[in-house]
Amino acid sequence: MQLDSTSSHLPVLPLQFGTPLTDSAIRVMLLGSGELGKEVVIALQRLGVEVIAVDRYPNAPGHQVAHRSHTIDMSDPDALLALIESEKPHFVVPEIEAIATDALALAEERGAAVVIPTARATQLTMNREGIRRLAAEELGLPTSAYAFADSLEQVQAATDRIGFPCVIKPVMSSSGKGQSTVRSADDLPAAWDHAMAGGRVNHGRVIVEGFVDFDYEITQLTVRAIGENGAVQTSFCDPIGHLQQSGDYVESWQPQPMSQRALAATHDVAEKVTTALGGRGVFGVELFVKGDDVYFSEVSPRPHDTGLVTLGTQRLSEFELHARAILGLPVDTTLITPGASAVIYGGVEAAGIGFDGVADALAVPETDLRLFGKPESFTRRRMGVAVSTAGDVDTARARAREAASKVHPIG
Repeated sequence: MQLDSTSSHLPVLPLQFGTPLTDSAIRVMLLGSGELGKEVVIALQRLGVEVIAVDRYPNAPGHQVAHRSHTIDMSDPDALLALIESEKPHFVVPEIEAIATDALALAEERGAAVVIPTARATQLTMNREGIRRLAAEELGLPTSAYAFADSLEQVQAATDRIGFPCVIKPVMSSSGKGQSTVRSADDLPAAWDHAMAGGRVNHGRVIVEGFVDFDYEITQLTVRAIGENGAVQTSFCDPIGHLQQSGDYVESWQPQPMSQRALAATHDVAEKVTTALGGRGVFGVELFVKGDDVYFSEVSPRPHDTGLVTLGTQRLSEFELHARAILGLPVDTTLITPGASAVIYGGVEAAGIGFDGVADALAVPETDLRLFGKPESFTRRRMGVAVSTAGDVDTARARAREAASKVHPIG
């Protein structure tokens, strides 16, 4: 491992790759070890990296495949900083929102680790207020009308300006948790309560967004990685279309057909916001598209759940791209085939569930499954995903839906 001459710990590029569980190892700490984190762990291990997986509950999916695992409250800054200082990772990679980002900033300032993409980017994107103000007010990107509110009364005042329908979300949440589409003032109290219950960290604050009458929404996976000239360069995966229910993705497909003007605008918006955030890695930029017009919605500084489709469609999945970008390695966003993913929900409230129909699902042509290994199932918790490929997106979507429908969780 090469080290920065000003630090006994920070790595410099290009890295010298070593052997896990020895002094030569490159060590990566993953903060959040769900289904996306699990795939990142696997991608890093294939490159000979020693991985420490951290989550708020034991036996999380990423815990099951990492070299070491820890269970802590990652929103506790003292506990998080103590763990970083104890494990001495070269890279810290946040994978969820509920993290004490101030502790990451302090770790970065002390030279304890390189935060991916950066501590500042993590702070901005973990909070919808920070990233929306950056996108709309600093970068001038097109967005829906919006306002922030700290009480039901402020929400009501915001809707007087923004109108109905609108969307109300906690400033900190993930996978659609706490999100409501509101069509009249009568729905506001329930939406406020839902947002307070659904936030990862309850700040008592929400964003009220005007409803965009979009034709479709996409995830533009954007990769910031070291190029041939040794500088960070931006590249793009083919756009991913997706279907959401209650703010949570249930299907995704790649590529999403779109006009050349809309695609150019998509790349322009994604490059501006990810350049402003800085650092290296995969960013999931969520956008609304209306005709040739593109509106910024959100950005995640890590692989995106809708990007699970890339496990079948691309030469390198979003997880492999993230691992390479973290480590300063070349990336390749080549699309190999159209494909689609469909979510498998738990359907039951139980621990240690089983699954029937796996063989039937895998009999669907060009189909693979990921069963995440989450230790506890909830009715609407993602427990797995079907990923299918085909010569066209419509066929791939039909195959993924069929395969997902054949898998039956059993309590």
